[in-house]
Amino acid sequence: MSVILTLKFSGNPQAMEQYAKDNAEKLHSVVEAAKRHGLIAHRFYGSEDGNSIVALDEWPDRQSFEAFFAEQQSQIAPIMEGAQVTGQPEPIFWEELKTGDAYGWGS
Repeated sequence: MSVILTLKFSGNPQAMEQYAKDNAEKLHSVVEAAKRHGLIAHRFYGSEDGNSIVALDEWPDRQSFEAFFAEQQSQIAPIMEGAQVTGQPEPIFWEELKTGDAYGWGS
């Protein structure tokens, strides 16, 4: 069963979008590496107040993410700098609960 990972950062969503626009090949390279490690889905979201960014990922398991991150940490650091991220991210792994009311994502 896959896991959802949320990584919350204090950062600037507009700066993140600008960095992505100016450095599309760098982000593409990181996503390709993530896919090699099993990444199922990925998105960045910015808070309405403009102070936070969250990465929302789906991975086969926690270990797949950890292997990817260990390999790509030096490539991810400049992206975080470009997004004006301060402090450490708050990673949380989530496991699906069997509640019988799932909708979407191939439920």
